[in-house]
Amino acid sequence: KNAGAGKVGGVFMNKIKTDVLIVGTGASGLFAALHIPSDLQVVLITKDEIKNSDSYLAQGGICVLRDENDYESFMEDTLRAGHYKNKKESVEIMINSSREVINKLISFGVDFRKENGELAYTREAAHSKPRILYHDDITGEEITKKLLFTVQKRKNITVLTKTVMIDLISENNISKGMIIKTKDGEIIPVYAHDIILATGGVGGVYSHSTNFPHLTGDALAIAVKHNIKLKDVGYVQIHPTSLYSQK
Repeated sequence: KNAGAGKVGGVFMNKIKTDVLIVGTGASGLFAALHIPSDLQVVLITKDEIKNSDSYLAQGGICVLRDENDYESFMEDTLRAGHYKNKKESVEIMINSSREVINKLISFGVDFRKENGELAYTREAAHSKPRILYHDDITGEEITKKLLFTVQKRKNITVLTKTVMIDLISENNISKGMIIKTKDGEIIPVYAHDIILATGGVGGVYSHSTNFPHLTGDALAIAVKHNIKLKDVGYVQIHPTSLYSQK
């Protein structure tokens, strides 16, 4: 996957070529990597240690459609929680694919709580019925650890930690790759047929947050720079789960 050599600005350069580049090693980035065919090469990068994502910190569970009779209730609960500003097509996809996603997570070893041999459902947040699967009070950690374990067994996936994305490489408004800075300080172009930005939220830009401080909305900034269409970037979820003290 590595080829070429040279110098740019006095910094030794390598060149990486891959089929898919994924930025971010939270649940979405890892889950995406595991859905790439094994005959394609995947490079995953994260600007901190591999497990330091907000996905790992998540305590609550994950919602899933119980059965076809639950659809209308699930839809209404989701739309109401979003003040009916949700994109309904996206909600439909989320609901209809939820059971498939859960089955996939279980196949990766995620251990959702069971009672009498059956999956145990609970109710939380805006859900009017029990449709939440969970693992103790560390559901995010359980999911992320099992996804990481599976990713690290895949020979077609390479993970680069302490690696920062700098900017997209584009030609005629078409993305060709990404310039990255490695943990050794090398500035390296990564050429990829497809790029997935799964960098998480913007909690790190706040002085006080329960999010990791390195999660600063980098992908959103790059998207703005390259005129990539964004939607509702002003919607920021704030969890009131921390106390601030000057002591």
